[in-house]
Amino acid sequence: MKSIERVIIKLIIIQFICLVCSQFLLTNPKIATYLTKIQLYEGVTKQLNEVTEEVYHQIDR
Repeated sequence: MKSIERVIIKLIIIQFICLVCSQFLLTNPKIATYLTKIQLYEGVTKQLNEVTEEVYHQIDR
């Protein structure tokens, strides 16, 4: 039983290290632009003026 507990604890530690590394990569602006392409598809990185112009253009229809 103790060997199973050791394996589980090791897996938890490895998972925590992977979580910390992935959070660091996603919060680093230089690297995050390559990892999170969804921002470009959703228009999150556009300037605020461009987004408001698009919204007003769609409302006028």
